[in-house]
Amino acid sequence: MSRLIYNYSKSVLERVSFDSKLFCKELEKAVKMLLPYEIEELTVWLLGFVKEKPELNQCLLIVNK
Repeated sequence: MSRLIYNYSKSVLERVSFDSKLFCKELEKAVKMLLPYEIEELTVWLLGFVKEKPELNQCLLIVNK
């Protein structure tokens, strides 16, 4: 079940990446729902994802809290 939430969270983040405020909001929701090891996996994915979208770099602070 938890893996589904992780995959769903990634999918939502990809779809809302056009708006940095919305991306940050959805990332906060994801961090609240995911398990600690999934947050680590999401962080690795995010680092690669935001390389192409530098306007989303500010949202990385959410996972580094």
